[in-house]
Amino acid sequence: MEFELLSHDPMSHARRGRIQTPHGSIDTPAFIPVGTQGTVKTLSPQDLEALGVQIFLANTYHLYLRPGHETIAQLGGLHAFTSWPHPILTDSGGYQVYSMAQIRKISEEGVYFQSHLDGSCHFLSPEKAMEIQEALGADIIMALDECTPYPVTHDYAKASMEMTTRWAARCRKAHHSNTQSLFGIAQGGTFLDLRKRSIEALLDLDFEGYALGGLSVGESKGQMNEVVGTCAELLPRERPRYLMGVGSPEDLLECVGFGMDLFDCVMPTRHARNGSLFTHFGRMSIKNVKYAKDQQPIDEECTCYTCQRFSRAYLRHLFLADEILVLRLNTLHNLHFYLDLMRRFREAIEAGCLSEFKKRTLSQLRSRGEEALQETAE
Repeated sequence: MEFELLSHDPMSHARRGRIQTPHGSIDTPAFIPVGTQGTVKTLSPQDLEALGVQIFLANTYHLYLRPGHETIAQLGGLHAFTSWPHPILTDSGGYQVYSMAQIRKISEEGVYFQSHLDGSCHFLSPEKAMEIQEALGADIIMALDECTPYPVTHDYAKASMEMTTRWAARCRKAHHSNTQSLFGIAQGGTFLDLRKRSIEALLDLDFEGYALGGLSVGESKGQMNEVVGTCAELLPRERPRYLMGVGSPEDLLECVGFGMDLFDCVMPTRHARNGSLFTHFGRMSIKNVKYAKDQQPIDEECTCYTCQRFSRAYLRHLFLADEILVLRLNTLHNLHFYLDLMRRFREAIEAGCLSEFKKRTLSQLRSRGEEALQETAE
């Protein structure tokens, strides 16, 4: 992997770059759609290409359980299996350590867990995480970590961070593929001293890129921004920086300014399936009765397939009728919104006017105030 910095915003730490991988380039800052099972729900690879997606994220834990990493390797790896010739990132399974606390047990050796599919018992070690991800063949792979929960004591966060660091060293030693780039993940909860120690230890291991994990798990926006802003300044300028599991358009506006390069989140696709749509004037719920006879598109400023062809009334009808088509149309719109936002980020950084762009965009997103919040809740 090669990472090239192309420009900087003069009024912030935002940067414009390009990552070169064996399967193509990624323009940064970039949003990575989540394709848990090797697919972004409701969309085909052709849909993703038409949207301008350059990379998607697949889930190591889920693909390990079904159909199995050996099967995918025998079928040519994840790129061939999914018919996606462009870059792919796989997580390590660390988030499932966090999200499935009731059916797993953490030890120094790794994580014992029960399959959510059939209850069978499995063990995921740092070495196993590397074995699985190398078999899958993704371009960017992640070290195994424990996603620190929130709230948590300093003692717990310290012990968790130190174990994650030891796991990172084991992942580094077990990583043998010269066609995949391994990223280390900094942990430490909301404790800045622990985050600093985590990053210092990861830098000694010399990863190809660095990620911030354990955020957007219940802490306040202020706490998250403090952690991201502090950590970004400690990360090396010449390596990609990945903020995992974040976030909303407002989160992206903040964290691009801190100098983060890569982002992933289920928010645009999951919200789409729940009828919540992102627009230049805030979020809207297509279920709202006031759209029953509304002939306007979701967003008149949007150039996506959905907005160019379908009315709010039709989309509301499809959603209430439980038609599958609306899931695809909503997802196309939400992902287009996110990808277009990232494109405009890159343009603003190149033009040296990110602060003005951020101020204007935040004003638009909040223009409807309580009305937009009420729609989201309905």
